[in-house]
Amino acid sequence: MSRVIEHSEHSYPVGGDPLGGADSLALIEPPTVRPAAQRSRGVRVVAAVVPPLVLAGCLVGVWFFAHHVWLSARRKFLIPPPTKVVRESYLKWDNTSTILEGLVSTVRVAAIGLSISIALGIAIAVLMSQSKLIERAVFPLMVVVQATPILALTPIIAIVLGTNQTSRVLVCVLITIFPITLNTLYGLVSAEGGLHDLVTLHHGGRLTRLRKVMFPAALPLLFAGLRIAAGLSVIGAIVGDFFFGRGDVGLGQLMKRYSLNTNEIPLLYGTTLVAAALGVTVFLSFGALQNAVIGKWHDSRSGGGH
Repeated sequence: MSRVIEHSEHSYPVGGDPLGGADSLALIEPPTVRPAAQRSRGVRVVAAVVPPLVLAGCLVGVWFFAHHVWLSARRKFLIPPPTKVVRESYLKWDNTSTILEGLVSTVRVAAIGLSISIALGIAIAVLMSQSKLIERAVFPLMVVVQATPILALTPIIAIVLGTNQTSRVLVCVLITIFPITLNTLYGLVSAEGGLHDLVTLHHGGRLTRLRKVMFPAALPLLFAGLRIAAGLSVIGAIVGDFFFGRGDVGLGQLMKRYSLNTNEIPLLYGTTLVAAALGVTVFLSFGALQNAVIGKWHDSRSGGGH
């Protein structure tokens, strides 16, 4: 009997009749390679949603344990149970309306500060990408601003600008501008050299190079910086509101107010949860925007295009 050796897409008869008799013609077809079946949309949604929900449930369990078991009777007010936080913060309209008004004020400040940071950050990154002299002059200053604790700057801001909404917006800008500028700059200078050579071959100018080569290459890193800055803008708005307690009452002022009264500690936890939800919402919104703009040609999970 002949033996058959399979190699790649072909099969070869071995042994048997050297002239290629009937036995040697018994070829074995190679198995058909089928691509792995893709998971359905429902499975992907479950895989993305269930793990965070399980972790959140564990954290709530730890929260209940801390209140009912860990704390003594005299200290239980420090960590109220989740049920009381929900009841006091979200089921009583007077408290809920106050938190919602603070949320609107915080969103307004964060949106203004983030918009200014996006405009300034991209403009500064473009200038730095076009001139090494500008980069050497501006980049150290950006690092100093980023490395300086914002709490150390709040007294100076209060003295110079007062304790109004302008000061809160400035805090947002100072916190968010660095990741936008840095990511955009790295994205602009990461364009492939061959594409630059192609633009040079066709006698393209700086604007053509920016529009056709550098900005498309910078989009993935730019959106990564925007997602980071979006979360930081919420932090900046709350920190600024916490220290500059004039004008519209935001979440920061509410946290400061509720922390001074032991009877309102559940409202402090409720306001903090709203602030956390705002940060997550903003982060996910920019992630969705990223997928809408560049999701069709860039796979952020693998770090490359497809």
